[in-house]
Amino acid sequence: MGNQNDLERLHAYVSGRVQGVFFRATTRRKARKFGVTGWVKNLPNGKVEVLAEGRKDKLDKLERFLQEGPRAARVEDVDVSRDVVEEKEHGSFFVKR
Repeated sequence: MGNQNDLERLHAYVSGRVQGVFFRATTRRKARKFGVTGWVKNLPNGKVEVLAEGRKDKLDKLERFLQEGPRAARVEDVDVSRDVVEEKEHGSFFVKR
């Protein structure tokens, strides 16, 4: 079963038509559904940045969602990095402004 040693942090930059298409709100909803914490925010360059923490299997689900995005989005690229972490820094998942 999972324990604290299974925690990872995912940091992603999503590019394409990803702003103004409910990408942040949908990412927040999916992350909360998967039990992942962290944040999502729009960047001035038109990309969306995501920082998420949770178990590997939960982050895998979120990463799959980021590859697709909500229906109105057109994801062109997702640049993802992952690290193992000892504990979560965030208590929930939120839209960062």
